[in-house]
Amino acid sequence: MSTVKLTEQSFEEEVIKSDRPVLVDFFATWCGPCKMLHPIIEEIAEEHSEYKVCEIDVDEERGLAVRFGVMSIPTVIIFKNGEISDTVVGLRSKDDLLDLLA
Repeated sequence: MSTVKLTEQSFEEEVIKSDRPVLVDFFATWCGPCKMLHPIIEEIAEEHSEYKVCEIDVDEERGLAVRFGVMSIPTVIIFKNGEISDTVVGLRSKDDLLDLLA
């Protein structure tokens, strides 16, 4: 599976109503650490169909970034049962992110 690009319009359906844990990556195309995290996010999406992996470009979806208090990027927010279960800021390893999803 590949990542799902989120918008204000799709967020509720894709994340809040999801029946599986969701990793949401808040990023920007110009952000160096975001570029380093991107392959890790893609790997998780491809290798772990038990999770939904989504991306939000903060420059395109400022409202979502504000809604979730994203002040630095990359920020990864884990949702379980429609609720935030964890938030991490900065570059993280694949294992760290998988531990948060489990």
